[in-house]
Amino acid sequence: MTEENKEIKDASMEEESNLEIETEEEKEVEPETEEEKKDKKIKNLVSAVILLAGLFVGSLFVDGIQMVRGGGFSQRALKTVDVFALNGRTWVAYDEPLVKLQVISDDSCEACKPDEVLVGLKGVLPTMLNEKIDYNSEQGQKLIAQFGIKTLPAFIFSKEIEKTELFVKAESFLSKQGDSYAIKSAEAGFPVGKYVSAPTIEGNDVKIGSDESLVKVISFINFMNPSDKSAFQTITSQITKDYADKVQVVFKGYVPATATQGVSAFMASACANEQGKFLEYGDKLFATQAVWAKAKDATPALKGYAANLKLNTADFNKCLDDKKYQELTTKTLTEGQAFGIQATPSIFVGTDLQAPTVKYDDVKKVIEQQLSR
Repeated sequence: MTEENKEIKDASMEEESNLEIETEEEKEVEPETEEEKKDKKIKNLVSAVILLAGLFVGSLFVDGIQMVRGGGFSQRALKTVDVFALNGRTWVAYDEPLVKLQVISDDSCEACKPDEVLVGLKGVLPTMLNEKIDYNSEQGQKLIAQFGIKTLPAFIFSKEIEKTELFVKAESFLSKQGDSYAIKSAEAGFPVGKYVSAPTIEGNDVKIGSDESLVKVISFINFMNPSDKSAFQTITSQITKDYADKVQVVFKGYVPATATQGVSAFMASACANEQGKFLEYGDKLFATQAVWAKAKDATPALKGYAANLKLNTADFNKCLDDKKYQELTTKTLTEGQAFGIQATPSIFVGTDLQAPTVKYDDVKKVIEQQLSR
């Protein structure tokens, strides 16, 4: 083969090679078919979903695991937000725990509705969840006995109250039993709808009438208080005459510890009661209020009244000097505060507390109603 023919052959082979390369390049840029585009779109969509799913983990939106668990929202995300809206409602996050509150009330008692108190409690404890309990139910009666509840409505917090700011401020008004806390409603100044128990009658209380009496009238009294005089003379003393065999009247000295003359006066009346002269001695105290109540030391005057009433002065004086009933007056003061007694006279007929301005005829009606039960 001549040199010229060889060059022509090589040129021809190179041209064929270039043609093959161009053909392959044309194949590579050939437009995608509709089916290929559809497959590619689906793959891209799947990739996007996977990416978004990854972003949703820890977000505020519902994720698969939360849906299965029933939580509804990512717990991780809820830790990072304070407020969010859903379905027209606004949800607010609090640092304090959920606190359950058992509310014991009586639907038949209009004054026992807890609404007003609950509004106030919700304002200082927004994480509160209420449960209503009827006081006549087995659960209601059990709680009343367990906590020594005296008034309705009554409120009992779960132990989670310990972890709240309210607990720090109000612990002194809470009574703990087990893991729960009952509010001392009367001491906290909550409105009293009705009493579910009467004050306790102690063995050494001043009592006029039989312990077997069907109705008990309990009078919280302060001989220093001028307004007690009328109630003593026209109500409680009169009851002892009109219902001698049916009603027992109990007198409790409700006197601030700082009113030393008043404390001494009640102790003296209790000493007189040992000799059956309580009512007479009480009348003497009210008649001479201006004397002994203003004395620096009321003891001489109090002993003098015992002599005037012809009591056994040796026994009376020893009783008074030994302050035999001082512990009783201290206990009565604590009890009265637990019942929310704010002033005297305060008269209970059974569990019904009478208004300070009550008239004798009104008290008689209550007594008759209770006697007829």
